[in-house]
Amino acid sequence: MSCKQARPLPIDGPRISMHTRFCRHAQAMPNVVQPTTLSMRVNRPSKAEPLTADGVDTAPLEMTSLKAYIVEDSAVIRESLIATLEELGPVAVVGTAEDETTAVRWLTLASNEFDLVIVDLFLKHGSGLGVLKAAHSLRPRRHMVVLSNYATKDMRRKCLELGADRVFDKSNEIDALIHYCAQLASGDIGFGD
Repeated sequence: MSCKQARPLPIDGPRISMHTRFCRHAQAMPNVVQPTTLSMRVNRPSKAEPLTADGVDTAPLEMTSLKAYIVEDSAVIRESLIATLEELGPVAVVGTAEDETTAVRWLTLASNEFDLVIVDLFLKHGSGLGVLKAAHSLRPRRHMVVLSNYATKDMRRKCLELGADRVFDKSNEIDALIHYCAQLASGDIGFGD
């Protein structure tokens, strides 16, 4: 991601820019939180620890890491997404697939543990819609989101009908996906929220 694409995340508290390790000049920017030292904080009074001069609690927000399975056919996008999610969100990627058959096979193995499935619609073989259909019948239910460049109004509706909790556009909603993951990990939202 180039810095021209960097946007602040829409979260409460200090603004966290989407600069990654790929933005070499980000280290020289004093107001950018570096991903390697990212610690999300919230503006709330704390009796246990004093507030800083700007009113930000210095205690990190407690979040568990989501175990995510990513279904994306482009290796470049897949690796970039993994790096972004693991650096900026409370996400640990536990597996990936580039086609429907591999994804469905992995998702239906009872021994595989995951909380979230992130699916692209267009895959090397098969479709993300087929992955959604198969994952929708899993028990216990898992969170499923679609991340696609083809997030039209009709496609969003179809994905939601097939069991997706949310649909994000790759071109301009990565920050919303990271925010959604943070909300899931903190327990702020559940199924259907």
